[in-house]
Amino acid sequence: MNIARVDTFPLFYPLKQPYGDANGFKHYRSNFLFRITTQSGIIGWGECVDWLPALKAGFENKIIPYLIGKQALNRLQLVNHIKQWHQRAASGVSMALTEIAAKYSGLSICDLWGGSWRNSVPVYASFQSYSYQTDWVQHSLDLVKKSAISGFNQVKVKVGGKTFKEDQSHIQKIQGLLSGSCELILDANQSYDYASAREWERNFSKWNNILWFEEPLPMNRVGDYKMLRASLSVPIAGGENLKNCEEFLTLLREGAIDITQPDLAHEDGIDDYRHTLFISRLFGLRTSPHTFDGGLSRLYALFAQACLPPWSKMERQDIEPVEWDVMDNPFTFITPLEAVGGKVKLPVGVGIGMELDEEILKRYRWDGSVY
Repeated sequence: MNIARVDTFPLFYPLKQPYGDANGFKHYRSNFLFRITTQSGIIGWGECVDWLPALKAGFENKIIPYLIGKQALNRLQLVNHIKQWHQRAASGVSMALTEIAAKYSGLSICDLWGGSWRNSVPVYASFQSYSYQTDWVQHSLDLVKKSAISGFNQVKVKVGGKTFKEDQSHIQKIQGLLSGSCELILDANQSYDYASAREWERNFSKWNNILWFEEPLPMNRVGDYKMLRASLSVPIAGGENLKNCEEFLTLLREGAIDITQPDLAHEDGIDDYRHTLFISRLFGLRTSPHTFDGGLSRLYALFAQACLPPWSKMERQDIEPVEWDVMDNPFTFITPLEAVGGKVKLPVGVGIGMELDEEILKRYRWDGSVY
């Protein structure tokens, strides 16, 4: 079970129409896939996101030479070593080695983790609301309407990138469009201060379909989060950029948020990510994973959510939704999954239970000329 080969697939896709959030506009999407093969022929896929030239150089010069010849089942030791060089690469390696372990054992990922509680997981449609279009509000409304018609009953839209008045008008129009048929999430991407974030309560107190208010403040303002949580009538969520379970503990101990949002692609690896999910449960909190970067990390988030004990005894509300990127991004289709009626049925079979769409790997392979 020693590692014999590592093949890399840097991927790049220039957006035809840029879109964005409070942090600015995205003009492209990128992804870095890699395949680890053992001497016995077992393969496992990993995924990470960062600047492609840096990832390519890091894998070729350091990570691949380190992995070759190592025992593939020593996942924790290998991942712990690689995260000293590049945390996101380590998370991707943890995915690949987890798949290899499952295939070696003849088990699915969920069975490797002790079995699942459910065979499908709810997802919400996640939007990047801002665009360069003159009437960006109408463009946003059209996207939301399309997803609602296709069966999504939970949607996330962006605030914090325009004036409060503009964002408020935008959200009010979305509420009029949805007419209570969908639950709504507002994501501010850490763009407000305490006083500005609290202004939304005037609207929240009138709406009964808000699932949560996501990252209204910079995540290091724990005291402000505690005050804001006490002054709002809707739950507060956050944590997509926190690097490990330890960083979440500060928020949990201080009672600063209602819902944790770990992102597998941003944490130390699949094992630490799952620790974050279970510790959220131990603190009596909900956990709704952030998964915006690619299809493989989203697939593992779905597996982990399927294996998570229920947070509630309420019918059809036993598990929190996973983010589902509905924007222009071919890399979410690397794993052939489909959201039907706001839910995704998990694949069955050994390992991840599916083959990746390698046509996407060929079509969008980065040749080094676009950067």
